Amino acid sequence: MPSRTKWVIAKKPPKDLIDSLAEEFSLAKTVVSLACQRGHNTRELLPKFLYPRLQDLSDPFLMPGMQAAVDRILIAVQRKERVALYGDYDVDGVTSIALLYHILSQYGLSPTQFLPARLEEGYGLSIDGIERVLEDSTPTLLIAADCGTNSREEAKMLRELGVDLIVLDHHEPSLEGIADCVSVVNPKLGKDYHYLCTAGVVFKIGHALLKQSPAHGFDLRDYLDLVAMGTVADIVPLVDENRIFVRRGLQQLDRTIHPGVQALKNISGAGTPARTADIGFKLGPRLNAAGRLDTAMASLDLILSQGMVDAEGFAADLDERNRERQNLEMKTREEAEAMIEALDPSDRNHGIVVGAPGWHPGVVGIVASRISKFYHRPTFVVAFDENGIGKGSGRSIEGISLVQALDSCRELILAGGGHDMAAGVSLKQENLADFSKAFSKYIADVSTNDVMTQKLRIDAQTTLAELTIDLLDSYELLRPFGSNNPQPVFMCRGVELAIPGRLIKEKHQKFRLMQGATHREAMYFNSAHIDLPKPPWDVAFTIDRNEFRGLTGIQIVIQGIRKSTA
Repeated sequence: MPSRTKWVIAKKPPKDLIDSLAEEFSLAKTVVSLACQRGHNTRELLPKFLYPRLQDLSDPFLMPGMQAAVDRILIAVQRKERVALYGDYDVDGVTSIALLYHILSQYGLSPTQFLPARLEEGYGLSIDGIERVLEDSTPTLLIAADCGTNSREEAKMLRELGVDLIVLDHHEPSLEGIADCVSVVNPKLGKDYHYLCTAGVVFKIGHALLKQSPAHGFDLRDYLDLVAMGTVADIVPLVDENRIFVRRGLQQLDRTIHPGVQALKNISGAGTPARTADIGFKLGPRLNAAGRLDTAMASLDLILSQGMVDAEGFAADLDERNRERQNLEMKTREEAEAMIEALDPSDRNHGIVVGAPGWHPGVVGIVASRISKFYHRPTFVVAFDENGIGKGSGRSIEGISLVQALDSCRELILAGGGHDMAAGVSLKQENLADFSKAFSKYIADVSTNDVMTQKLRIDAQTTLAELTIDLLDSYELLRPFGSNNPQPVFMCRGVELAIPGRLIKEKHQKFRLMQGATHREAMYFNSAHIDLPKPPWDVAFTIDRNEFRGLTGIQIVIQGIRKSTA
């Protein structure tokens, strides 16, 4: 059974502050209140949040390692050197390499591109990957994107071969030291920009190159759709410059100059105007599908394609791979959930660990994420190969660090690490049961009842009558939504049903809600299995603009229903 949910209602900012800012900027008070809750609560901070501008981007040379990287790239341009680009197999890695390729091409270079195969070379800059890069010819400069910060042995190998290395990355530097190379451009090495993904770092490289050595006729703004895709898909915080990149990048996505991106939009059904949800649920999964199952070169070929015929072929191939990924994910999830249901309740009260031979390691992270959200428990899902060696992926809940949990189980695993909320692990199949017990024991020791309780966070209370088109006009300024700026959740109390709910596609429910004289239609997705209380209800929901046949309305998507406390 899924975890029970506690509703947590945010404290509303002072009324006089909301009133004064709403009047000064001619905005809906609800929207001003939401912005103030998120820390943008002065007349200086509010416009910077609501109206992000490219001109507010900071000097790229403030980033650590930038000058050395730019100087070395311009030497390669002057000497017409052989340059190789080495990326990663996720959306951030692919878009970073594509953007870097476009930038360097404007300076007359023709860099080769390499993306590792997940099963053969694994993540990051590896010895095996480098050897494959060198099979055709040896570059004089290798630029690693979205990996390489801690690749000390690989940097040494390249140096001994006479190959210079530049690292463009955003991952955490190791306490043991970073790669010794020409330059490591990583925002985590400095005091600022800790929120950037690698696509944002590459944009900064492009900006710095253009400042030092302009490339006439090249407009870096035309490539902001790639930056937005990498930023949203990598789930980095949409704050400060990331907010600028994504707001402007979504606009660019609507008029993309890349045939491959347009073809991907067409086949995935991405909407206009583009939203972060289009990247997160339509474009991103298709770009990720190739890398999850094998190599992401098909995704890179799509983005770099020059004509629509080729682009449509690449997009169709990725769409098919995404369906294959979905089938693998569904099969793995069904088997994993059957294992969870068969567990003794004491073995799933705190942490969940499941594993089996035959599961594809490329989908265990998605399955872990879905299971963790459903049960609200830290979860590891492990795929074992024919030798009994497992590769697993974990997802956590707020307040529980997977890194610390893995540290408590070191004697039972071969390797493991990552972030507090997402981590990887490798272990022998014979140690799975003991690892599960040790993992659950750690969580039981450090958790509280409050941490283990699912929470539905309510940003604002409102009435159905207040949900107007005028509200939507101001509400749009809160976008883009994503990490550190989630879509607001509203709540209405004492809501009745005007007519009985209607079942849609045997999974969803459609309601006509009524509060006083005001009626509003609402969708409750994937709710057919939920036992709802008898009205009146408190209803938690998100809102969106809905345009159909030239008419604009408010789309209400229910996030939760409880017996009314009004």
